[in-house]
Amino acid sequence: MKKNSLFQYINIDYLSATPKYMQLANSVIKAISDEKILQDDLLPSINELSFEFEISRDTAEKGYKYLKQIGVLGSVPGKGYYVKSTEVEKPFKIFLLFNKLGAHKKIIYDSFVNTLGGIALIDFYVYNNDYSLFKKLIQGHKKEYTHYVIMPHFLDGGEEAYEIINQLPSEKLLMLDKIIPGIKGNYAAVYENFEKDIYEAMEQLREGLSKYHTIKIIFPRDTYHPEEILKGFAKFCKQYTFNYKIVHDISNEPIKEGEVFINLMEEDLVSLIEKILVTKMKVGKHVGVISYNETPLKKIILNGITTISTDFDFMGKKAAELILTHTSEQVEIPFYVTQRCSL
Repeated sequence: MKKNSLFQYINIDYLSATPKYMQLANSVIKAISDEKILQDDLLPSINELSFEFEISRDTAEKGYKYLKQIGVLGSVPGKGYYVKSTEVEKPFKIFLLFNKLGAHKKIIYDSFVNTLGGIALIDFYVYNNDYSLFKKLIQGHKKEYTHYVIMPHFLDGGEEAYEIINQLPSEKLLMLDKIIPGIKGNYAAVYENFEKDIYEAMEQLREGLSKYHTIKIIFPRDTYHPEEILKGFAKFCKQYTFNYKIVHDISNEPIKEGEVFINLMEEDLVSLIEKILVTKMKVGKHVGVISYNETPLKKIILNGITTISTDFDFMGKKAAELILTHTSEQVEIPFYVTQRCSL
């Protein structure tokens, strides 16, 4: 099979979390914007794409159908797809780096993408809280992007993450979810104030907390959650004279009447509820439960779990708006309390 010369302009990054059909579409749009692919040029067939890039025919066809839907490509039965229009607005090209995937990260991603409205080429990567992979991904992508949107959370290491981030142009940088010390320049940010958020949330819940004599926070040793959460937690407990404890492993922690637990991880919430149910104590009367991050199930479990939560939808939307308006503002995200029967 003769290799199509247009293959050189198509890039599929198998490490990227961006769907491969979108990578295909983004490559074609970029090549058109750079005048590497011209009007009426015939593109490689679906079979050729599938063979050359080791992607399924469905993936190749989905990429072409997306481009046809937005008016970039046309098709002729028996001949294939061709460039119908080169009237392509030069889009933003965004390097988007998340620490992990999950339900709340999906809310941020969807809100971010939807607000941009299809005018951005997004290369999406996930480093699974691994600092070495974080470093490798940033150092391997220090070119051609209009914006770098970075969410910095690590299980180990990360003390020098600011040095890696400072290798990027500050005017192209947007820190997402967390700001870390040492980053230079005039950069944008959409972030949580972890210490302030938990302190103020506990203040709002102080009347309900007053039913209990001890507050325990479940904070695993191997976690990416910021230590600032513990600072805000301890500050509240000391100011309002609550007994308090940091629990690293809920499986080994006894459950006693008059205690209220704050959990950060969903799996810890499951373990906590299982342990409480064994004791026969009633949640919201003998033992209290407060959970990070609102989910639909928490409205139902045990007649409702009290939650403290960031507005993840607003986080993604605001990050996109800063890019669209070319703004280097630093925006603190609202934090909400929803009190239910568990307290």
